[in-house]
Amino acid sequence: MKIKLPENAKKILDTMHEAGFEAYIVGGCVRDAILGREPGDWDITTNALPADIKRLFKRTIDTGIEHGTVTVMFGKEGYEVTTYRIDGKYEDSRHPSEVTFTKSLVEDMKRRDFTINAMAYNEEEGLIDKFGGIEDLNNRLIRCVGEPRERFSEDALRIMRAVRFSAQLDYEIEDRTKEAIKELAQTLRKISAERIQVELVKLLVSDHPDKLRCAYELGITKVILPEFDACMTTEQNNIHHAYSVGEHIIQTLLNIRADRVLRLTMLMHDIAKPATISVDSKGVSHFYGHEEKGVEMARDFFLRLKFDRKTMDQACNLIRYHDERYEPTARNVRRAMNRVGVEDYPLLLEIREADTLSQSDYMREEKLELLKQTRRVYEEIIEKRECVTLGDLKVSGKDLINIGIMPGKQIGVILNAMLEDVLDNPEHNTKEYLLEPERLRKEYMKDQ
Repeated sequence: MKIKLPENAKKILDTMHEAGFEAYIVGGCVRDAILGREPGDWDITTNALPADIKRLFKRTIDTGIEHGTVTVMFGKEGYEVTTYRIDGKYEDSRHPSEVTFTKSLVEDMKRRDFTINAMAYNEEEGLIDKFGGIEDLNNRLIRCVGEPRERFSEDALRIMRAVRFSAQLDYEIEDRTKEAIKELAQTLRKISAERIQVELVKLLVSDHPDKLRCAYELGITKVILPEFDACMTTEQNNIHHAYSVGEHIIQTLLNIRADRVLRLTMLMHDIAKPATISVDSKGVSHFYGHEEKGVEMARDFFLRLKFDRKTMDQACNLIRYHDERYEPTARNVRRAMNRVGVEDYPLLLEIREADTLSQSDYMREEKLELLKQTRRVYEEIIEKRECVTLGDLKVSGKDLINIGIMPGKQIGVILNAMLEDVLDNPEHNTKEYLLEPERLRKEYMKDQ
């Protein structure tokens, strides 16, 4: 087996070999190269000590020198080079209390998480695979190196990584590894919110976000997203639905493109249905107010996992309007664009389509046709550059001041009144029309 190495990675290996040290590319880059995927990073492992690495290369950064890692720089490009090591006791389910450097590649490999990430390679020796990584790649399996309970006890984040790799590669998790996850899922409580967030998002934006179901079955979501567990046990006895709330959410994840905000919105769009369910006299389930309650619950989730404010606000905005319905007239669409926001409105159309495709087939074609018409009207509004926001108005606050209106709250009130008119009548969006004195006094200033 031959792996084509980047020029700078090869330069590092050659330099270390010439100095008498062992050196290999290792981990995920080996896995990805074998699978024909483009590695994101090329990590290197060696028996050289950090001091040796720093002596051999002109520019290095001590990125994790206490754990044996030095980053070798070529221009703006960095390669992590780490000394073979044996980890000490893990006291916080995340970090070893100490590390001991070793001269044995195999000993170093024993501490790695999964067999498919425990392979090494250099051009002189070829592939080093002591734990069955190739076999597990061929069998499409995620399997821990050695004893799964030990690996997960060392670093509980590996529990999330197992499901994430399963989603990214569409692999199954090996049975003993699954059992250890079930047993130790609660230890995820010791992992920082930021790290949980990163792994969850990687799972969601993968080609198989439906592996979220696996996270539920293994007890992971019970720890990191208990609201989702309630969705999985909430049935939707309604002619418009074919799945439980949780299964519907999973279907929407599959039916929308792999965009971070869109996938997070679909994850949370119906999260409040278990909290808002009511059943009428005919046994039909309803979820009145689940949109607003969903915004509240989504904010709690985004804050808990320490998402950035922009992501939270955008997803919550889309959740608020995801179930809004109206006839696809130009007036209705302009007003919807104004409510939702010009940036978010096309995303909302994608969300509504994914939502519809994930319901029952009852009136599905009619719903999709309505959505198609709405999109067509939206595109015409964009093409015509019709006014949907204050920024689109042909009149500004400066124009009002120039004709003698005093600065202050009144300016905003008048501009909003003008916008209300123009949303219904886009042809009114001219300075001549909006600033005509009699109209200005009678229509836009009538409440002043």
